[in-house]
Amino acid sequence: MTDEQPSSQRLEDAEVERYSRQLLLPEIGEAGQLGLRRTSAVVVGCGGLGGPAALFLAAGGVGRVRLIDPDLVELDNLHRQVAFRSSDVGKPKAELLAQSLRLLNPLVSVEAVVAALDEESVGPVLAGADLVLECSDDPATKFLINQVCVHSRTALVVGGAIGFAGQLVVVAPEAACYRCLFNTVPPGAATSCRAAGVFGPLVGVVGALQALEGMKLALGLGRSSPEGRLLDFDALRSRWRELTFPIAPDCGLHRS
Repeated sequence: MTDEQPSSQRLEDAEVERYSRQLLLPEIGEAGQLGLRRTSAVVVGCGGLGGPAALFLAAGGVGRVRLIDPDLVELDNLHRQVAFRSSDVGKPKAELLAQSLRLLNPLVSVEAVVAALDEESVGPVLAGADLVLECSDDPATKFLINQVCVHSRTALVVGGAIGFAGQLVVVAPEAACYRCLFNTVPPGAATSCRAAGVFGPLVGVVGALQALEGMKLALGLGRSSPEGRLLDFDALRSRWRELTFPIAPDCGLHRS
């Protein structure tokens, strides 16, 4: 990770001013804000989901953010990947998003990794993370990230969006995981936005919610149970549906 962070066990004056509205919340306060400062997060995918997710992590004071994406900005990304500008076409998404995070909050340590993840690289890239937001559009990457997070007991939020349908899977440490819910690639998951289309604002909604759920996990807020959580969003009707699911006996990742 790059950049140095405050080392004291109290918030600096600049932090108190920057996070003042968040500090007013009794569920957070100074102790929670210090906890966010100590949190190390990895965002896999810096497009429509990862852009708003990473920006909210940095804005909220998550201390270390590592951004992973091998791709360059393309013109047909821009209707939904609002962290980028027309002049960014042809440039690496991870590096551009890292620049935006540093400008937004110089108190946060940010690192960009312009590379795809595979079975060899994923372990070192996720090493030391307290929280992972899986924001890619690749089903195989989602399963790979889930496997590493389950084994390392790392909090994980998996997001997806296509057409007018958004989806979020929240995996707390030692809780039911993405593979417990989808033992194989879920129906429609292999279809890309390029092939099927996607409504731009929907992607921002899901990405922002990934940051919300991820920061709640980092803060220890919300319920704690061995169940996983699935949130489905119907953007045409603006309706959420929440389901919980248990650890699957045939998942295999949860065996001691």
